[in-house]
Amino acid sequence: MTLELPPRTIRELLEGLDDVMIVGDPTVTCTDALPLRDAGPGCVTLIDAAARANLVVRCGATAVVTAAQIDGLQCTQIITSDIHRVFTHLVKAFRPRVNDGIGYASIHSTAQIDPTAAIGGGTRIDAGVVIGPGVVIGDNCHLMAGVVVMDHSRIGNDCRLFPNTVIYEHSRIDDRVNIHGGAVIGGHGFGYRQVQGRHVSTAQLGYVHIESDVDIGANVTIDRGTYGVTRIGEGTKIDNLVMIAHNCHIGRHNLICSQVGIAGSCTTGDYVVLAGQVGLADHVTLGDHAVVGAQAGVMENLAGDQTYLGSPATTQRDQMQIMAVQRRLPELRREVKTLRRELGNLRHNADPQTDSASARPDAAAMATDSRQAAEPIAETAEPADRQTADEKEDERPRCIPFRRPAA
Repeated sequence: MTLELPPRTIRELLEGLDDVMIVGDPTVTCTDALPLRDAGPGCVTLIDAAARANLVVRCGATAVVTAAQIDGLQCTQIITSDIHRVFTHLVKAFRPRVNDGIGYASIHSTAQIDPTAAIGGGTRIDAGVVIGPGVVIGDNCHLMAGVVVMDHSRIGNDCRLFPNTVIYEHSRIDDRVNIHGGAVIGGHGFGYRQVQGRHVSTAQLGYVHIESDVDIGANVTIDRGTYGVTRIGEGTKIDNLVMIAHNCHIGRHNLICSQVGIAGSCTTGDYVVLAGQVGLADHVTLGDHAVVGAQAGVMENLAGDQTYLGSPATTQRDQMQIMAVQRRLPELRREVKTLRRELGNLRHNADPQTDSASARPDAAAMATDSRQAAEPIAETAEPADRQTADEKEDERPRCIPFRRPAA
């Protein structure tokens, strides 16, 4: 069953917003707010360039949010300097989120909270939440269903922990942190040493410290330090399915995309970008503003303010040169074979001179047994049309059939 959204006029939807001008009919009604590719009749949409106005006409949207008035566009136009701020307001009007403001404090009857835990004002605890001894949770937080916060952890103000998040003991989470479902913060690191032929776990006595304004995606794992801290810097944004190992220090305002794997004891500077499926070896350091492209493998320290690609990762300039050479490998292979054949011909042409010089009479050779002398001559004799070693190599059977490309 689809929820029927009540129609709203443009004037009603924009009530309370400043820096907004309406061009057209402010009383026209809308039933939803959707981006351009999904919008249809009755919708309000947005465009970031006048060149896309024809797409608004094509989808039949009732109203459009734009940065400047577009002549000839028949639908109602909402003119503003910040189109995304206004469009966010419109979307929330049709699909309000309870979590945007807790609104009230509550503790569900099925939540299990240790008597020594401290819960701040305005915090909401949903069904099935487990909070261990010595935990401190700040004001206006929301712990959703199934969240587990283990012993002596601390959570700041205005944090949201989505369903089934697990916070291990002694973890520290500062203000305005969002952690999405299935994330595990403070799990044991993957560290072992051999004792009498057996793998024995190393100490797992550290903790994780997540600084303010960090967003952590679904199913992210951040391991605790061996003895000290694994730190996530202020303002860093971590996508889904990221693994950060023990003792790492992630800088401020990093962007870490999906499926990145960071081995133990790595350090990143501020404003570092790690694209999807990047892998960092252990004890690697990245400088400030470094950008590592998708699927790159970082095996050594990288300086800041540069873009890196490939595996092993090198600078974008070097990697582009490598890629250019790789594309020419078939052509280079043909050129090398041609040069080898020509070199073989040159050697063949030079051999008769050498043979004639070595064929001069030698008294010691004349005294040797004629039969013994004939055998080496027969062995060294070569036909006039002999093949070079390179040509014979070309005739050897290949393990993998190779069809020569047309010249």
